[in-house]
Amino acid sequence: MYSLTYKVTTSTCDSEGKLKLYSALQMMQDCSEMWIDSEPEVKAYFLQQNMAQLLATRQVEIIRVPDYKEELTVTTSVYGMKPMFGFRNTFIYDAQGNPCYKTWSMGAFVDKTAGKLKRVDDATIQSMTLEPQLEMNYKDRRIILPKDGGEVLEPIKVLRADIDYNKHVNNANYIRMAMELLPEDFVVSGLRVEYRVAAKLGEMLVPTIYRHDNIFVISLSIGEDVSAIVEFS
Repeated sequence: MYSLTYKVTTSTCDSEGKLKLYSALQMMQDCSEMWIDSEPEVKAYFLQQNMAQLLATRQVEIIRVPDYKEELTVTTSVYGMKPMFGFRNTFIYDAQGNPCYKTWSMGAFVDKTAGKLKRVDDATIQSMTLEPQLEMNYKDRRIILPKDGGEVLEPIKVLRADIDYNKHVNNANYIRMAMELLPEDFVVSGLRVEYRVAAKLGEMLVPTIYRHDNIFVISLSIGEDVSAIVEFS
């Protein structure tokens, strides 16, 4: 398990003094990325093989949204590993140790040069420290888009601020873009996101939004390819 401590600051708050979901996702992502420092054998293997783990899917349960100046602890732990995929929990806890956000995610192992899936050898998998899978309401990692009924909205241009060191849109920025398309009074209690084709600088993401009861599904596409699908409940 790896953990980081945070404080809810001005730049991470919304207009009501609550932690932005976008900021919470950045905290989760940072903790997950830093986790590899706690597994030196895995880190060395990934460097030697020129590999990276890219987020393929994430589910978030929002238990309580923290307030301005609250002290938070983010923890991440891997509970499963296969040759081409890893599974982890990343939780955010308040100062009393109560969970505010519960998440699980799946990462895909890729060759950084070829941009394709690459297998991790058995010895590296065996060296991994696996933790118990934490309790939450686990849903399917795949999000099925409705066949019709979607509303196509204005394209969103990928800006320089959207790009991370992997040279494509940062995972949290897809969520930020999609949230701007929700009704202003919609309160998000959970989300699922599926990442398919990484968007790059200057590309245009075309949103299509679907609504069913209290669930919004938003796809962000580049031409014929779906880049990401986000489901808000």
